[in-house]
Amino acid sequence: MQEQKANGTKPLLVFFTSPQSGPARRMDSTLAHLARKERHRVRLTRVDVAEHPALAERFEVEDVPTLVLVRGRHVLERLEGRVSVPRIEEMLDAHLGEPLVAA
Repeated sequence: MQEQKANGTKPLLVFFTSPQSGPARRMDSTLAHLARKERHRVRLTRVDVAEHPALAERFEVEDVPTLVLVRGRHVLERLEGRVSVPRIEEMLDAHLGEPLVAA
């Protein structure tokens, strides 16, 4: 039962954002697309740093936007600043393996 629970838990991609950040606003649609495309491998959540400053501090977020890939209680990798979909997919592939391709 424990093994099944551990295998069923998807990593979490945390998007630290702020409405005042132009680069973060421009990444919104990119991340919405990525969340749909990668829904089988990863969950995505958005965190407004102004509304949740303690969480931003806990993850040592200094720049917005910042993406943090978390599995369990461990940070696997982080990307700071505006990044492209290919760069985010590279990060996911490195930690989660290649995506499944529908036949």
